[in-house]
Amino acid sequence: RTGLAYPELLSNQLKALAATPGEVRVLLPMVNDVTELRQVRAMLAEAGRTLPLGVMIETPASVLLADSLAAEADFFSIGSNDLAQYVLAIDRLHPTLGASLDGLHPAVLRAMQTASLAARRAGKPVAVCGGLAADPDAIPLLVGMGFRELSVAAAAVAEVKAAVRGLDPLACAQLLADAAHAPDAATVRARVREFRALFDEVSA
Repeated sequence: RTGLAYPELLSNQLKALAATPGEVRVLLPMVNDVTELRQVRAMLAEAGRTLPLGVMIETPASVLLADSLAAEADFFSIGSNDLAQYVLAIDRLHPTLGASLDGLHPAVLRAMQTASLAARRAGKPVAVCGGLAADPDAIPLLVGMGFRELSVAAAAVAEVKAAVRGLDPLACAQLLADAAHAPDAATVRARVREFRALFDEVSA
């Protein structure tokens, strides 16, 4: 939105992306409505190159308008850190409240599921980035939502692969259905850890 307020600056950035060789995708942060997406797509066209244009789902508005955004975006990426803090109205840097921010809160899970379903209905790829993508407690729930792309730091790749490997998507979906109706994040984590312990026991 700041870029749209200073279109010359944003235009220069998009032109630089358009001039970058190889495979380039553009991901827009903090999108609130389809008009913002259309404005940037028009600016990209003026830059002289058609690039895949995606939306970062990280505001409540983008979740509520996920169907409309999915109809026009080329892909979604769900920014779990910001989405959690805006859904729960807790600043993650707040000295007192920040420690209570948990992306496994049922409200955040439902918001992510809404966006995931919208993307899949539209046939658009959807990924998760942020802390939840590398959180062992979150991974079964993300698999249960249908996510097949998790964006994590390089140091976490091996651990995340190990956590995903062998998970039963149907069992994960059942876990998600239970977790989404839990009263709070602590209950969700307790249920996921029971699930993981059972899975580890069966795998052993």
